[in-house]
Amino acid sequence: MKKITTLDLILCAMFVALITVGTFIRIPLPLVPFTMQNIFTMLAGLVLGARLGLLSVSVYIIMGLVGIPVFTQGGGIGYVFQPTFGYLIGFAIAAFVSGYIAYAGKMTYKRLLIANFVGLAIIYSLGTVYCYLVSRFYLGNIMGVKALLLSCVFTTLPKDILLSFGVAYVAKKLVPALNHIGLKKVKTSTNS
Repeated sequence: MKKITTLDLILCAMFVALITVGTFIRIPLPLVPFTMQNIFTMLAGLVLGARLGLLSVSVYIIMGLVGIPVFTQGGGIGYVFQPTFGYLIGFAIAAFVSGYIAYAGKMTYKRLLIANFVGLAIIYSLGTVYCYLVSRFYLGNIMGVKALLLSCVFTTLPKDILLSFGVAYVAKKLVPALNHIGLKKVKTSTNS
């Protein structure tokens, strides 16, 4: 296992800050608000890789669970009973998986885009299932499949799919720049 360097920790801290800021750039929607968290959690996996991407998103989640109000509706351990907490779990797993995919071979735009789409599938799957379970069994709110999918998927997924193209583009430009200044050592492809 590769040792985590001071520069790695600085990059992780930067992504924790970006994810936190992304939380507060939001448009309130009935159940699941539109935020910029997805952008920064996806970018964390693509830029930092699986292990450090997971670390940065996990630190963000831990900060919120200990009571620092970094989540969309505050913080604290009770947040695990919020219907949207499944998205946070999805962010961490998606950062790891998308980082793994991104670094599994030459870093091409296509690979980064696939990594983003796999990450989105993880986020939305976990978020939707968790939302249903908490709404149904904890809050006692029986929600039909149509309402669940409308609230948890269809209102924000189109935006996230479009943003995935931009996130892949930014990562494709950012990783070689980090290579150039010695922060990352990644095989990149100048085409596709």
